[in-house]
Amino acid sequence: MIDISSLYQRFQDELSQVRASGILEQLMQKYVGKQGEVTLLLKNLVNVPIEERKIIGGQLQDLRQTIETALEEKLSHLEFQEITAKEAQESLDVTQPSHTMLGSLHPLTQVQHQLVDVFQSLGFAVLRGPEAESEYYNFEALNIPSTHPARDMQDTFFLRSGVVMRTHTSPVQVRAMEKYGAPLRMIVPGRVFRNEALDASHEHTFYQLEGMMIDENLTISNLLAVMKLLLKEMFGREIKVRLRPGYFPFVEPGFELDAECAFCSGKGCNVCKHSGWIELIPCGMIHPKVLEYGKIDTKKYNGWAFGLGLSRLVMLKYKIDDIRLMQSGDLRFLQQFAF
Repeated sequence: MIDISSLYQRFQDELSQVRASGILEQLMQKYVGKQGEVTLLLKNLVNVPIEERKIIGGQLQDLRQTIETALEEKLSHLEFQEITAKEAQESLDVTQPSHTMLGSLHPLTQVQHQLVDVFQSLGFAVLRGPEAESEYYNFEALNIPSTHPARDMQDTFFLRSGVVMRTHTSPVQVRAMEKYGAPLRMIVPGRVFRNEALDASHEHTFYQLEGMMIDENLTISNLLAVMKLLLKEMFGREIKVRLRPGYFPFVEPGFELDAECAFCSGKGCNVCKHSGWIELIPCGMIHPKVLEYGKIDTKKYNGWAFGLGLSRLVMLKYKIDDIRLMQSGDLRFLQQFAF
């Protein structure tokens, strides 16, 4: 016959000796764990005569519930005691000055949010794409086959899996065309990577904002109007720009839109390489082959695209003379932009 009263008394005696919450786990395993005494007794009821099994089984289930409840109450009591004891040992001097530093958005994030607001007001969708990109979307679908010399212009980081760290945000162009078709207005803010020689205006990791519009009968005038509006909204005034021919395999014709250097007002300095201008927005009319890769009917639609150097725009806006400062993690630099 199972002596349930003696078993429960033994449990109570052991429970009363527990002074730390960590010991309770051992006690729980001993009595109601998978190999606990009560658990094993319940499993062995098959060996008890059937007329006694129902009575003893009910008593063991009640005992199990009683033990679990007692353990929970003991745990709450011990945790309260431990917290109270810890608080008694610790003290807080409310007269001491606070050294808490409030965080703020990085200048890159601030400018990105401003740009997103501008383009969303013009009906552009904000899209994202993978930073580890396939060669197809990063190069081939943008009219840059494996033998094309333009790949040397975008020396990048290759991963062991065969994908590349994207050299620009442009891969999202074809991804967006495949998914949404035409007409289409979209921008893609994001981080890009190139194996660059570092200097005041070049980094191996920097930020871009890609933009694209596809519709019927678009012209370069549409592109230029949007770019001027963009710069005006960013700087709060008209910005002097120039448009000159530039080569990019995914646009035809292609242009470089330069902005007057904010550091020297066009006179020439180290930041602008003494030219008076900063290359800011490569752009142009989307190459028909890129539209075809995106499954767009080139007889009906055309489009324009641009790739804004977001990091360089931030440099211009806040007159930062070294792009490397933006990823330095130097709080003295970042605190200048707190608001």
